[in-house]
Amino acid sequence: MNPHGEHLSHTRWNISPPIHSDQAILSDVSPLILQLLYNRGISDPAEIERFLHVDDRSIFDPFLLSDMEEAVTRTQWAIQFGRKIAIYGDFDADGITATALLVEGLSALGADVIPYIPNRLTDGYGLRTDALDKLRQQDVGLIITVDNGITAIDEVDYGMAIGIDIIVTDHHIPLNTLPKASAVINPKRIDSRYPFADLAGVGVAWKFLQAMRKRCGLVEGDDSFLDLVAIGTVADMMPLVSENRYWIKRGLEIINTTKRLGLQEMFQCAGIKPGLIETSTISWSIGPRINAAGRIDSATTSYKLLLTRDGDEAKRLASDLEIKNAERLQMTTDLQKRAREQIIVEGTDRWLLMAGDCDYPEGITGLVAGRLADEFYRPVILMTVGQESTRGSGRSIREFNIMAALEQNADILLKFGGHKRAAGFTITTANLDALKQRLYNQACRELSSLDLRPHIDVDADIPLSLCGGDTFSQIQRLAPFGFGNPVPVFLSRRVQVIEAKAVGVQESHLRMRVKDNGVVWDVMGFGLGDHLKEVSKGIDIVYSMEIDRWNGEEKLRLKLLDFS
Repeated sequence: MNPHGEHLSHTRWNISPPIHSDQAILSDVSPLILQLLYNRGISDPAEIERFLHVDDRSIFDPFLLSDMEEAVTRTQWAIQFGRKIAIYGDFDADGITATALLVEGLSALGADVIPYIPNRLTDGYGLRTDALDKLRQQDVGLIITVDNGITAIDEVDYGMAIGIDIIVTDHHIPLNTLPKASAVINPKRIDSRYPFADLAGVGVAWKFLQAMRKRCGLVEGDDSFLDLVAIGTVADMMPLVSENRYWIKRGLEIINTTKRLGLQEMFQCAGIKPGLIETSTISWSIGPRINAAGRIDSATTSYKLLLTRDGDEAKRLASDLEIKNAERLQMTTDLQKRAREQIIVEGTDRWLLMAGDCDYPEGITGLVAGRLADEFYRPVILMTVGQESTRGSGRSIREFNIMAALEQNADILLKFGGHKRAAGFTITTANLDALKQRLYNQACRELSSLDLRPHIDVDADIPLSLCGGDTFSQIQRLAPFGFGNPVPVFLSRRVQVIEAKAVGVQESHLRMRVKDNGVVWDVMGFGLGDHLKEVSKGIDIVYSMEIDRWNGEEKLRLKLLDFS
């Protein structure tokens, strides 16, 4: 409460400036939709038309990717001469879907292809020399990495030296030196001419398969793999713009009518309703279940689920994943409580928060770090500390590039990799204290002068009455929503509160009925139940619009994000 007795908002509201009136003139697009597009960096009429009419015009030629020609030629040679190919994946949803995509896609082209997905707990991330030895013993002549490999300089050298050709496909940030592989396909390469850099690992794998199919003269049926592309891209939080936008939109259509037996059984176990699957369903239900196998045990369960053509096996795998996901949820809750307590004891006034112990489960440290980063709005690193080496997983905020921070400490790290907001590393435990101090100092230099309150980006300050009519259906023209194309958020001021009460388990949610210009709206604020006493008769609300589905009925309501 401020000195005038008024309640302050619980987050910082970043309100987008309104577009000029001369920018809001486009015959078939309302001023509000133009504002939303403008906020997303889309203002040119041709760009607007492409964004609203999502089609394959946004798809780029795969051969624009550096080394694509070399990768296709080498793979065609392996297929022609019957050489065994291994798809070397990763244990998260992006890596699993990418592995399944290339095994399925290359097999259809006549390849002798096998999957290899390392175990997170026993093998760790990325290429390993012992795994390369095993694959060589299995007479593998070509390895194609997916969602990994771009920083595996020594491992690629080793693999090539023992007689395995390696093609790297990855989307993580490259180091200054690229691996000396037969081909390195990554849209983030410094020398890349590819128009769009923000592909997921499965997106890069799909571009490679597109190139293979194109070289073989195949076009029909190209979309059949987009369910896998959609799941991996959304689960890995890639921005839903450009190519990703088309792939997700088309992929959702395929997922909602999926013929994959494993997905059908997963939906049955999880209570997911085909026909109503959106990007949020992937983020909160499908993706976590696919990830669960690799976090708890072996990612092979999820891989098999995506490709099985046996109904009984599909039921067994889906049931197994449901059990693993429940176990993952409990482990996540337990670790979050424990790490949170450790962080509070050590002090939340630091600009970067770190916690760890010898028994922190590696499979969920990144997941929990993300939750704690959201809660404290600080970069968070959680570590599994061993006697000889320590593995860490970090999640960051938009103001701090955690991958760049690790890169500046490469001299004391054994391995590292990732993105601006999510990265991992391995370090000799003897060097851990030095790394902590360096990262603390670096975060202090970059963040100490900033206002690090959690914030909400508000698209427009509008009267609540503007939300009526066909506004919601017009907003859906911007779907699918997700990272990079968020659900539109609005601010409406001095809204009259008719009713407010805390609901749900432990009364953790806030339900209200509000009125503006004679129209009454239902409002639900998840996790805001503790703020019930702050609700007054007239408040400013920040919200999005959503469909509430309950007992077979659908009703439009406001999803409350904050108020003052």
